[in-house]
Amino acid sequence: MKLWIWLIALFSLPAWAEEPPVVYAGTLGKTSIVVELDMNKPDEVTGRYFYQKYHLDLPLNGALDGQELTLQEGLDDFDDTPRPEFTLTKDEKGGWQGNWTNPQGKTLAVTLKPAQLPAAATDDSYLGSLIHTDPYEYLRLSELQLKAGKSENFMGYQLQWWVEPQSKITLFEIVSGYPDASLQAMNQKLRTRLWQEVSGWHACMLGASRFGQGEYQQTVTPEFMSPDVVSVSLFTSYDCGGAHPDFGEAPVNMNAKTADTLTLEDIVWVGDGAPFHYLNAEDRASSGKNDVDFDTFAAYRDKKWAPWLVKQLTAAHPEQMKKPTEESDDDCDYSDPSVWQFPAWYFTPKGLYFDPTFARVQRSCESPEWSVLPWSALKGHAGSSAISLER
Repeated sequence: MKLWIWLIALFSLPAWAEEPPVVYAGTLGKTSIVVELDMNKPDEVTGRYFYQKYHLDLPLNGALDGQELTLQEGLDDFDDTPRPEFTLTKDEKGGWQGNWTNPQGKTLAVTLKPAQLPAAATDDSYLGSLIHTDPYEYLRLSELQLKAGKSENFMGYQLQWWVEPQSKITLFEIVSGYPDASLQAMNQKLRTRLWQEVSGWHACMLGASRFGQGEYQQTVTPEFMSPDVVSVSLFTSYDCGGAHPDFGEAPVNMNAKTADTLTLEDIVWVGDGAPFHYLNAEDRASSGKNDVDFDTFAAYRDKKWAPWLVKQLTAAHPEQMKKPTEESDDDCDYSDPSVWQFPAWYFTPKGLYFDPTFARVQRSCESPEWSVLPWSALKGHAGSSAISLER
């Protein structure tokens, strides 16, 4: 699962709510705010809000008693620390009126109305799609402005970088080197990913808010571009208030002609019969249906793919792939096929890079620098796409 999807799933309001959260816009004192509330369980109301000036989430939890709503600001950390509190009464128009009071006794008036949203987007952008799928996030992201960063030439293609100043999330668009239709489709997908990563940053800050500020550092590296492929590494280190800091690789691999997400089986196939096409849910929403179910996909990766990859990596990197012994400097067992069953991967000029997956106690074994499968090892194993692997 991509990191931004995991973060949003972890820190957003419950996905199993009977009714979707309700989004309100209004004022706290003289300051504009946006509020999202899940009131499916009156005795366990949860939510979040942000000041439109700052865009950062503040968590809410409380209870609804008839027309009276009481909310405390901050995650429930089960201690007695005084926290700011909202006391609100529902009005005749479906909004809320009341007060916000902080622990020092300062009180400000609060007025909330159901948020007014555009009836429809004027284009097919990612932000436009949020109007109906995530109005709270739409009201946040639509107020943010990207700033132009550096321009660079990468492998003969001109790139323009963009950054969202608050989160420092950055990604590029491709300015030239491909046909106009391809550029438009790929840049729309790259811009979508940039906004998704911004949402992931905000979700991380919300999750870490009981401990102070979270940490979310991302390194974006264009790895390979050709007439057929655009491949980008997105490596993120984050501390969002969980038991441990974490990190992960979530690359972008696109067909440069169609902007479709490339799966590993599109590129290389070592199974029986014709290659299949299996996408994760977030990619499947925009790229069509899968050819097979997950069980079939996982069985192929377990029985065919992982053992084949271990054999090929052992031939290409014999020292690194040796099974560790008691005398070894570390206990990273790259000869174990299970760590290569669902690797992150991307293109490089020398071949395909694979990032193995280890149990948490061995996470330091992930992201080795050497694990590139040479192009020569892929000959005779073409996947379902028409992409040429001749280099």
